Amino acid sequence: MSSLAEPLASRATSRSPARTPALSPASGPSRCGGERRRNASDAGADLGTLRSVDLNHVINLLEQSYSKDLEIEQLKTLKKVVKHFENGLPLKDLAQIMEILSLCAEKMNEHEVFTEPLCELIKLCGLPFQKKKSSDEVSYSVAVSKSIAQLGYLMRVPSSQVRIQICKCIVSFYNVELPRKLLSGYQPTSAIYKIQMAELGGLAETLVLSLALVENQLTEKLWVLKVLQHLSSSGVNCRLMMKAQAASRLCLYLNGADPSGQLVFYSSEILWNLLENTSKEEFVNQLSSLECVHALKEIFVDLLMHGFRHYDRQLRNDLLVIATLLAENPAAPMIESGFTKLLIVLATFMEVKIPNSLVKGLKLTYCYEDFELKKLLFNVIGVLSKDPRALSLIVLTLQLLSENGVMPALLHYVKPNQKPGFHDWSAAQYEELQLHAIAVLASVAPTLVDKYMSCQANTLLLVFLEWCICQAPFFGQGNSFHGTGGRGNKLAQMRYSLRVLRSVVSLYDDAVNLNLCDQGAISQLLDILKYAANKSKEKEDAILLEIEADTLFLLSALCENDLHRKELFSYEGVDVLIPFIQMDPKKLDSGLGHNRLLFTALDCLWSCVIGCYVAEDRFLEKQGILLLLDLLALKQKKLCNIILGILTEFCENPKTILHINTWRGAKDQTAANLLIQLWRQEECELGVKRDQYGRIVDMKRPIASQFQKQQEVIPIPANYPSFAILEISENIRAKLYSLLSKLGFENLPGLSAKDFVTLAIIQRYIDFKVGEVWSELCAELKEEFRPVVLDEEALKVILEVPENTGRTLAALQTEVLESLHHQEIQEEEKAYTKIQAIRKQREMVNKSWENFLARTSNYEALKKAKRLQEKSIEASRCKSKTQNEAVHPTDIKGLGTTVSHPQL
Repeated sequence: MSSLAEPLASRATSRSPARTPALSPASGPSRCGGERRRNASDAGADLGTLRSVDLNHVINLLEQSYSKDLEIEQLKTLKKVVKHFENGLPLKDLAQIMEILSLCAEKMNEHEVFTEPLCELIKLCGLPFQKKKSSDEVSYSVAVSKSIAQLGYLMRVPSSQVRIQICKCIVSFYNVELPRKLLSGYQPTSAIYKIQMAELGGLAETLVLSLALVENQLTEKLWVLKVLQHLSSSGVNCRLMMKAQAASRLCLYLNGADPSGQLVFYSSEILWNLLENTSKEEFVNQLSSLECVHALKEIFVDLLMHGFRHYDRQLRNDLLVIATLLAENPAAPMIESGFTKLLIVLATFMEVKIPNSLVKGLKLTYCYEDFELKKLLFNVIGVLSKDPRALSLIVLTLQLLSENGVMPALLHYVKPNQKPGFHDWSAAQYEELQLHAIAVLASVAPTLVDKYMSCQANTLLLVFLEWCICQAPFFGQGNSFHGTGGRGNKLAQMRYSLRVLRSVVSLYDDAVNLNLCDQGAISQLLDILKYAANKSKEKEDAILLEIEADTLFLLSALCENDLHRKELFSYEGVDVLIPFIQMDPKKLDSGLGHNRLLFTALDCLWSCVIGCYVAEDRFLEKQGILLLLDLLALKQKKLCNIILGILTEFCENPKTILHINTWRGAKDQTAANLLIQLWRQEECELGVKRDQYGRIVDMKRPIASQFQKQQEVIPIPANYPSFAILEISENIRAKLYSLLSKLGFENLPGLSAKDFVTLAIIQRYIDFKVGEVWSELCAELKEEFRPVVLDEEALKVILEVPENTGRTLAALQTEVLESLHHQEIQEEEKAYTKIQAIRKQREMVNKSWENFLARTSNYEALKKAKRLQEKSIEASRCKSKTQNEAVHPTDIKGLGTTVSHPQL
């Protein structure tokens, strides 16, 4: 027995000794001889056909010392046992049967005549077990699981016949055949019962360890692998197999000598099951040894060069998937084994004719398996370009990618689709390869910038994008993963081409960006943006939104910090940009990508418009500032931060302040009121203490957040910003202060009393922030050392400044509130006086009406009114009389009305 068999032997000793004691249905403790006899008699009572078989007697017989006559008796008895249990083993007798198997295995080491009875007994274990009650499956589960595990331990028996029979027995678990005759009073267990018990007993792990025993016996090895193939269909078994290092053991079998090819078949099938049912990281780690990678490479090359069957090509592709997983693992020696170079050469040799001995004589066809191979090789290139290995290995990988023509091979597909010729890829296949190659190019290009530029990739991509928006007829298939949304159009090609440009432009390499701009990329990107915007009007989807967002990002990266490029953008760009800022706020939560699109549009506004007066004036003419304030009024925190930054930058343009003050929101809200509301909302989230009127409460630290107050004093290096400084970038208060400073703190329209109180705090934000920094500085100094008297007095004076400012501000806030309250009272009194005057006027009107009614309904009242009228007339005449003065009568003769005559 080989040394690798020792772990298996130790497991057999620890988990199930050679002489396994009989197990009870529940707990399985050992029994005395009397209990055995009672059980045997019970079994005889249950099974009339087995009354003549006493299993305890059989065990005692096998335990006796060897003699020739005794051997004949033992063999005869074993044949009886096999005969009487030919229709299946009852669950209650299974433990004793396994003890008999162990005794036979021991005797077989010295006497081969026990081989046949042992095999016959093992064959019985392949039949469905028999249960008397439905609960027996649960009651005997522990005993049955240990018994099935004992089958795995019997693999240590140095007999090919026994080992093969054990494998056949376990395979029969998955191909259940009912016996021709059922035992009286019994019924077979469920079809999956044995499979479940095998999982419970850890049979899979034992069989993996047993591979060491059959290392040099091909037939037995194939049978064990066949069993493991069945067992690996279960996740539980796969995890047990991984404990025994199944993946690394099986990988070494891939290139083993086997004319039939079954060794590779079984090994690869089990490896796939392990990959699907266990942790990918653990699987890859087990295969990351140099021996495993070499074995994988050799079988892959053999299948590649000499595999012409359909199955050979499928297996080759499966192994390439495993190799791709290994390429993702930094610990796998892919470069050292030469596997990386081989895969790179295979990926490019059809497009770039570079002589290489690795592919000499290799010719791929255009069948489906070779098509899949081509896609898998492209995928490997993408994985290698993202290699997270050590710096030296990264350099080697990039060198291999550069030397073996990866960049020209991928750029080979960056051209308008042409009709495939005879013996070529179909239109759908070529489109899929094209999109896959461009997708991989987006990963490779940033790592090989020099090669990218030398191949004039920018020119090829811009020409290709020009074809994407032209009217040339093209009917995309859209069948692949990368072709999503591209059926009947060129959107998929446009999408991945823009991704390539995004990946290289985001490097902010001056040579790359200058090359793009010199070729008119800004104008062309604006055309793409208009094309995508028009398409979105017809039907808006995630693909179009991604194209628009990527295009806006490219424009931002190209125009940032370059006045000339901003001017080029301004002629058409502002008009194109405005509709994106006018986006319906309800779309932001659609999940299609509107949120990202809006952010890229705002970023483009910041990078392409701000800083160029021509573009800024155009944006103001289009009422862009009002649109930004409309977005700000949504009070979405992520939007507020960037919009406030844009508005602050825009205020460098004198015309902007007028636009901001002109804006009116819901309920006639002004911009100043909106900004102050945002400040209060931010302070509420930060936990800053304020009273019910919005006045400061903590005089020493008026603007400190709750989290900031909880921080302990931690000495930090001088070149590292303190928490008070870091806090500025974590909220929007600094931006609100900056913007209100630009607008001015005086004569802001539409503010309430509470707004003025908050405005007073904002106006002193910098003073309080300086005080916080000094407070932190003093606390750090006291932690490290004690200042001298003069320094301590100076620090004391400095610390009193923000506190005095706080007290002054609190008094000012109170004064503002009182003044506004007094003003409100005065306004209220004016309103009350006006109400009184109106009421008095109404009373006079009512009294006049009552007098009129009295004159018309009461003759005495009419006469009284007449007398008063005459008296009033007489009193109004001049007392002194002049000569020849004319006296006019006031009575009208014949008058019959009770009201004054019109002539009077």
